[in-house]
Amino acid sequence: MSDKRLYHEVAEKIKGLIKDGAFPPGSRLPGERELAERFNVSRVTVRDAEIGLQALGYISIKTGSGVYVQNIAEKDGRGLPDISAFDLTQARLLFESEAASLAALHISDEELVHLEELVQKIAHDNPNGEDASQKADREFHLAIAAASGNEAVKYTIENLWKIRNEQQSVAEVYAAICEIEDATGRHDEHAAILAALRDHDPIAAREAMQEHFTRLLESMIDLTEAKAVERHRKSATESRERYLASEKRRRQA
Repeated sequence: MSDKRLYHEVAEKIKGLIKDGAFPPGSRLPGERELAERFNVSRVTVRDAEIGLQALGYISIKTGSGVYVQNIAEKDGRGLPDISAFDLTQARLLFESEAASLAALHISDEELVHLEELVQKIAHDNPNGEDASQKADREFHLAIAAASGNEAVKYTIENLWKIRNEQQSVAEVYAAICEIEDATGRHDEHAAILAALRDHDPIAAREAMQEHFTRLLESMIDLTEAKAVERHRKSATESRERYLASEKRRRQA
């Protein structure tokens, strides 16, 4: 059985034990050695499974302390962690930047050709129906994760994208940002990542991916501030209308 299949299975078994109450919220999971013996796998497989479960919010890995179970009652009906779009994007910055750095060392000519095709699709929004640009964006990032050659990194990034697309509050923030940004800007950022990968330059690839997510985080801050201003303006307008209505009634009395 492949290592990929193994750590997926171990992750599912640990998740099942958490859901069944064997490991209640706040409790510390057994050590890697004990879990490895329990599931008859290597400690590396256990570690990879725990990395994936942490990305999904089931556990928290605390260096020097251990692995602790999170409160799954706080998750939505699909088992997704209740986190903000900003926190998710920070996590994506960390994992996807390192994935790009690893991919620069391992990526093949065929994978580079595929990424080039995706970058061209990212440059064009589709005004009729499904947005091919955004689909290409997702495939671009997942292709780099796969090219990293690290199955744990790939698994984690796939699950981060699952949260990005399926958790409603997160998806709404990303959708709002997609409405205000243009496809040309997205294309240029992804083209810079591709150029670094083509040069097999891990430092440049990491930095290009970091710049992409830094810009995205800044857009989220701007969007949040704009919404706050709009809420304040709406509240002020409503207060003014209530005051004027009250004054009108007072004068008519």
